Amino acid sequence: MDKLKKLELMKTATNIRKSVIEEVFNAKSGHPGGSLSCTDMLTVLYFDEMNVDTKNPQWADRDRFVLSKGHCAPALYATLAEKGFFPKEDLVTLRKTDSYLEGHPNMNHVPGVDMSTGSLGQGISAAVGMALAGKIDNKDYRVYSILGDGELEEGQVWEAAMAAAQFKLDNLTAFVDYNGLQIDGPIKEVMCSEPIAAKFEAFGWNVYEICGNDVEEIKDALEKAKTVKGKPTMIIGKTFKGKGVSFMENQVGWHGKAPNQEQRDQAIAELDEYLKGLEA
Repeated sequence: MDKLKKLELMKTATNIRKSVIEEVFNAKSGHPGGSLSCTDMLTVLYFDEMNVDTKNPQWADRDRFVLSKGHCAPALYATLAEKGFFPKEDLVTLRKTDSYLEGHPNMNHVPGVDMSTGSLGQGISAAVGMALAGKIDNKDYRVYSILGDGELEEGQVWEAAMAAAQFKLDNLTAFVDYNGLQIDGPIKEVMCSEPIAAKFEAFGWNVYEICGNDVEEIKDALEKAKTVKGKPTMIIGKTFKGKGVSFMENQVGWHGKAPNQEQRDQAIAELDEYLKGLEA
């Protein structure tokens, strides 16, 4: 990846993070921590990797994306709006009674959302089904998904993992947003899923371990995944919950809490300062 492209993606990710803060602040509820940690993955997918059409969201040959950890919808919505699927101005209506932007992604109402998700474990299963359908129909599209590390505690995740390997779904690439924290605390203390890489390898997946907040490493892993034949790929991205906002980073309390006015202002100021540094 050249320096100009990397810089462009980092700026885009920062603007998406600003939108996440605005969404959750205006909704007075939501999940900022995990939304901020997976922003770089979403940025690379939608702005450098996936073949999608904002004017035709249901295009049959598009690449598909499933946000398996559906509670991090603010990040997906912000990414889709930044891409141009719907107006950015609508983001502040998140979770409002008359808004189409519900607390979890709804494929029936939100342009660009390929699967309704929220119940953990179900999203990756849907992604497996999409990838299998692509194989059966001899389509060239690829399927992508992001899971939370806490989500790995769901048994359905491992059923999906077995099926993906069984059907040799090399058109499927998934991420684990490995920020180490879930709603009740550190994953190692709540229900340890480690060693994550070894488990997916044992289930028949190709696995890469990267920094999930580094756009260059994300892109490199995605490029490698496309060369793998006969296996799905899992990219385990080590991230910081609340990435980009100092008082939210690595703090479990920001899993599902909205900032107040002062906290919102500080978060936006920090992100603006970072953006200014990128533009210098």
